[in-house]
Amino acid sequence: METKALVKKYIFSGHETFQCRDLWLKKGYDFVKSKSSFKDEDAVVKLGVGKNMVSSIHYWLKVFNIIDFDGNITSFGDKLLSDKGWDPFLEDEATLWLLHYQLIKSNIASTYNIIFNDFRREKIYFNKETFLNYLKRLEEGGKSIILSENSINDDFNIFVKMYLSTGKTAKEVEDSFSGILSDLHLLSSFHELKNDKKVEQFQIENTERKGLPAAILLYSILDNPNYGNSISVNALEADYDSPGVIFALNRLGLINKINAIVDENKNIVFTDHAGIKELQFKKKLDSNSILDSYYGK
Repeated sequence: METKALVKKYIFSGHETFQCRDLWLKKGYDFVKSKSSFKDEDAVVKLGVGKNMVSSIHYWLKVFNIIDFDGNITSFGDKLLSDKGWDPFLEDEATLWLLHYQLIKSNIASTYNIIFNDFRREKIYFNKETFLNYLKRLEEGGKSIILSENSINDDFNIFVKMYLSTGKTAKEVEDSFSGILSDLHLLSSFHELKNDKKVEQFQIENTERKGLPAAILLYSILDNPNYGNSISVNALEADYDSPGVIFALNRLGLINKINAIVDENKNIVFTDHAGIKELQFKKKLDSNSILDSYYGK
């Protein structure tokens, strides 16, 4: 299992304690497209939200790779959210998987990358306290982290709101401004008694992920610069930033989606020689063309 050295700079703030909401990305994209600036005095009026929410929308646009650090719209942002884009109003569940992938891959919001790539390998069940203790150990081990417990507590709370499915009705979800990735059901929770107190624990369990389209998995493979024309299933399952890790896929789910990919693409084969399973590309495909085909563009 390959691991990757953790980045030196960690970011645990910027969201202003607001999770990203359903219409924020399209609203923010259109705002930037109109040549408006988040520093403009009338940004509050144009976006129709409070001042802190303006900053939060700006933050989430960067986190989801809709804009770059210079404030320019990315190619991905244009292809997804333009009026004739792949899915500007996030109506297809595939788009939520795509945004989840961008969130982990961009590694701008450190909590998400750390939890999916590293922390959950160590802790099957976790909560805010165990996550904070994990970060403290990283700091003690020489990693460059300037810990602000308040910021990390807030960031973990937003992580939970982004992913945890509440089981509420559609109207209740709308009223509570549930995080946009909660429908992926990546995060679950339960309560246990500790010292006569109920403590909430969280888990990201590897499952088959039947709702994850094979096209999104293939996009994530083609988009990864570390992959060549032959990739072992072990690497796809467990490497840092691999689809198995990012999408919390178990082996069966990964194999099923690989088979679906091979069935739909004559330039991709799945081999098994002496027990070594590999995904092989006869011809490297363009990642965006896979999504163009999926979304019918």
